[in-house]
Amino acid sequence: MSQDTKDFTLLSAETVNAWLAHQPLWLREADGLSCHLQFANFIEAWGFMSQVALMAEQQNHHPEWFNVYSRVNIKLTTHDAGGITARDLRLAESITGVWRLYHPAADD
Repeated sequence: MSQDTKDFTLLSAETVNAWLAHQPLWLREADGLSCHLQFANFIEAWGFMSQVALMAEQQNHHPEWFNVYSRVNIKLTTHDAGGITARDLRLAESITGVWRLYHPAADD
């Protein structure tokens, strides 16, 4: 699968901050984006992670994540670029979409 080189271009702080203004689940953390999610139980958390894993594989961009029982912490960064790129925003938006399947009434 060929990758568009613009996918590996670091985004400006202004671009990332403008995106974050409309993405309440996500925070800027050092050289990446992070979110900290809570689910009803382990099965729900694991189901969410399974769905995200399939999307991440399709996008050829994989999260750093940590799961304890009903909590899932996610960090996104493009290591090859050394920070946040369009790949991270795209995967974060996909993750938010899956989150909404589990929390349809949530205001993020």
